[in-house]
Amino acid sequence: MKKLLIALALILAPLASEAQVKTPQASPKGYIKQTVGLTDVEVTYSRPGARGRAVFGNLVPFGKLWRTGANENTIINFSDDVIIDGKTLKKGKYAIYTVPRIESWDIIFYLSTDNWGLPENWSDSYVALKTTVKEDALPTPVETFTIGINGLDPNFGYLDIAWENSHVALKFEVPTAKIAVASIDKALAGPTWNDYFAASQYLFQSNGNIETARNYVDKALDMSTDKPYYVTRLKSQIQAKQGDKKGAIETAKASLASAEAANNADYVKLNKDSIAEWSR
Repeated sequence: MKKLLIALALILAPLASEAQVKTPQASPKGYIKQTVGLTDVEVTYSRPGARGRAVFGNLVPFGKLWRTGANENTIINFSDDVIIDGKTLKKGKYAIYTVPRIESWDIIFYLSTDNWGLPENWSDSYVALKTTVKEDALPTPVETFTIGINGLDPNFGYLDIAWENSHVALKFEVPTAKIAVASIDKALAGPTWNDYFAASQYLFQSNGNIETARNYVDKALDMSTDKPYYVTRLKSQIQAKQGDKKGAIETAKASLASAEAANNADYVKLNKDSIAEWSR
């Protein structure tokens, strides 16, 4: 009997160590992703509830720095530079901190995003942008802390923050026209040398039309200024596949010289191996 109990204990011990109790978070995590114009905006945050408590002026003191939510940092990520209050906020990820007041809130975009709550050591050098927005009293209380991206226009949107009876909306402008014009210019200018290289590489690797692949790689080399070693390497492979080993060797030598200048040992070896093979 004793041996049986020991055996059962050995079997059940790993199971017990792997067991995890799952309970709902008091402040569940929320996530939103919204495209504004051509810019992606993502927000990750925790959502505390009022649960009968007086929030602003009590749970969240007026005039004091607040983590803007609960638990880990509330984080916002912009895929492009945006304009806030006439100032540029570079694309990237920021923690959002706020200073709520009765009639206005300070909103701060902070570069360090891995804090639990407020940073242990606040640094003004990490403040990417700070601005002040008007506070609007809500006629109907919001039970759960809520952040949204609303008031959408091709050129701007609003970062909405609402809880209890308070609401603030921060306008941010996005570079839609700049991105759209750049994409139009690029499309109308036609394919780049890199487009021709990618097309040639695909045809070569997929056993497509080898003559078209050769035409594309020649265009890529004609259009590029520095004749990259990986493009000349591809041309040499295409030439060899076409049966032009003499031409392939000459092109491989050019690729080898460029690879040596760039200190790319992989392409140096590839070219040397190919030259040896095609010289037999």
